[in-house]
Amino acid sequence: MADTKIFRTVLIREDTVSPVDLGIETELVFPGWKAVRNLDGFELGRTIQKANWNFFYLAGEIHAIVLGRKGQKTERQAVKRILRKLKGKEFNCLEITAIIKKRFLGFPFVSVTANSRHIQESVYLVPMAGPTLGTKSDSSERLHRGQVFAKQDAVLI
Repeated sequence: MADTKIFRTVLIREDTVSPVDLGIETELVFPGWKAVRNLDGFELGRTIQKANWNFFYLAGEIHAIVLGRKGQKTERQAVKRILRKLKGKEFNCLEITAIIKKRFLGFPFVSVTANSRHIQESVYLVPMAGPTLGTKSDSSERLHRGQVFAKQDAVLI
């Protein structure tokens, strides 16, 4: 990351399918990840929405703390640590939401907070896959699934 401003930076996986003609300027910052240079998370979301695609915000923050002096090298290490935590997860973007530089007992550290994001054309974040209700011949299994769905429906109401 050549730029020292990485707060509100959005990282996108290199193999991410996205709408054509978004006007996004990116640069490779980590192996397999590009940083969006000309838009922050809000502007990128609006741009994607104008193309009739979806930019999902996945709940739950991801934190990483790295000991070291306040600087770009320490911030990069923290972001790398976040990316390692998310290896194998199903998302294609990451938005850095906070960078905190402090000292504790005289030791400098940097804390980075990020949120998972996801770009896709469909409005459904998780497509329906796998067995559907009633595909098994075992009636006890169907009853159990029906009870689980009833409990979920009750919570939604």
